[in-house]
Amino acid sequence: MWRDSFRLQIFCLLMAVLAVVVLVHNFFQLEHLDDDTVSGSNWITENNDQPSLSQTTKVTRKPYCGYEQQTLSKREQVEQDSLLAAIQWPKPPDDKIAFLQSTDPVHSDFVIVKPRGFFKVGDQLEVLVRMKDFQGKPKQYGGDYLQARIHSPLLKAGATGRIVDCHNGLYKVFFTLLWPGEVKVSVTLVHPSEAIQVLLRLREERPDRVYFKSSFKSGRYSETTECNVCLPGDLPVCNFTDLYTGEPWFCYKPRKLPCASRISHAKGGYQKGLLTHEESLFFQSDVNIKRPILSSGPDSVIVKPRPFTDSSTMDRAEDPTVSPSGYYYEDHWRPRTHWIHHFNKSDDISKCLQGKVIHLFGDSTIRQWFEYLTSVVPDLVEFNLGSPKNVGPFMSVDLKHNILLKFRCHGPPIRFTTVFSSELRYIANELNGIVGGRNTVIAITIWSHFSTFPVEVYIRRLRNIRRSVIQLLDRSPKTLIIIRTANVQELGPEVSLFNSDWYSLQLDSVMRKMFSGIAVHFVDAWEMSLAHYLPHNLHPKEVIVRNQIDAFLSYVCPLQT
Repeated sequence: MWRDSFRLQIFCLLMAVLAVVVLVHNFFQLEHLDDDTVSGSNWITENNDQPSLSQTTKVTRKPYCGYEQQTLSKREQVEQDSLLAAIQWPKPPDDKIAFLQSTDPVHSDFVIVKPRGFFKVGDQLEVLVRMKDFQGKPKQYGGDYLQARIHSPLLKAGATGRIVDCHNGLYKVFFTLLWPGEVKVSVTLVHPSEAIQVLLRLREERPDRVYFKSSFKSGRYSETTECNVCLPGDLPVCNFTDLYTGEPWFCYKPRKLPCASRISHAKGGYQKGLLTHEESLFFQSDVNIKRPILSSGPDSVIVKPRPFTDSSTMDRAEDPTVSPSGYYYEDHWRPRTHWIHHFNKSDDISKCLQGKVIHLFGDSTIRQWFEYLTSVVPDLVEFNLGSPKNVGPFMSVDLKHNILLKFRCHGPPIRFTTVFSSELRYIANELNGIVGGRNTVIAITIWSHFSTFPVEVYIRRLRNIRRSVIQLLDRSPKTLIIIRTANVQELGPEVSLFNSDWYSLQLDSVMRKMFSGIAVHFVDAWEMSLAHYLPHNLHPKEVIVRNQIDAFLSYVCPLQT
């Protein structure tokens, strides 16, 4: 009898083991039914290591956030920590500040230090900004985001200022006086410090506030699902993480179609209801978004010419980090760090670009370069690639002068209308496929579409691009690489939550630091848009684009001095 009982126990044990084996086998098949399908917190890390099976079966799952789960080397971690520390922003003393105690640009003012002093070209002008709340009380802490410039409307001249936060409600602004005549001072409150804390919260907690979508199709059947760097929840997803760069990207898996059936990517939309009522008071167009701060005294000074100085050399500066980097005079941009040539005739542009292959990578702000050059140079004719309007890729050819001009948008996240999946390319991968050489010119901009994500996402993208840039310059040192910086834009209550100038400033600061010391050149679109008299615009008007192109071409064909 005990033998029968023992046999029964052995049989039950064997059945249990068999059941476990079958369960594991089925689970394995389910997990690998589609190579691009994952669920839970499974994603490909930077070194392409897959998490263990035990990690994927945990009940509590983290969102698909590459910036949280990426694997960094010690050197990369040190750099990232340094970058994040460099852009750290001052915080109010309390987490919640009442609206009436927030910064009011109407009650605030500025004064010119020594307004009646004797000023000559090259001197420094100091301005003191005093911030007050809506009750007229002086602010006791900093963290407001200001923009400042000097300008002479009749001369169509302008330059930006350097702002110093004293962390006590006072701000010092320093201007370099770069042209003679009457020079006016303008100071603008972009966001009060209380609004900046809301933007910080949104960046860290709501990277999904801009969402994307992809279409999947097989025959006549199609499905559309949401996509992003981070997809919360337990629903199965398609893992479109790039195999070469490790850039994470996910879409919720269609109900019936495989992940491989994806045909397009597009912007889905913008999330609503992101703010509490109290927070929304910090974002009012006519109250505290890009509002002027007026002077309590004179708002201009008279600047005398510097005597016995060659006007062609007095504005040149040896320091590449000089501020401002340039200024407008008679609507022409004059950099202070290098010589610039103004290409006023299309023949001059054709002569400069003759025999060149020009690659433009990035967003719609560098697509403006493609559109400008194609429209201004008569022999540069766009070749119809059948690409969606405003999306690309685009290509123009000048057979007479042997010029090839190409534009391609950067990989996701990209807030364009429909982009074919086959055209979703990462800049780093594109750079790896370029031979390079003295006749190869590359211009890159990447910033606007990353403003809703934690900065680590942007750092990762730049790190990949920088690695490819260094490799390209190593194998082809004569290749010319130019980076177009971010620019300021018009802001309202809604746009501020997604594309605030403050977001752009933070990303631009990171980009400049990450590419410092590398043999690349910069077109300072930030100062060129901020110093100009025209209203701010995400896509600057033609006169500003023309000056950007002049700066760009001056690197391609530098003046012989």
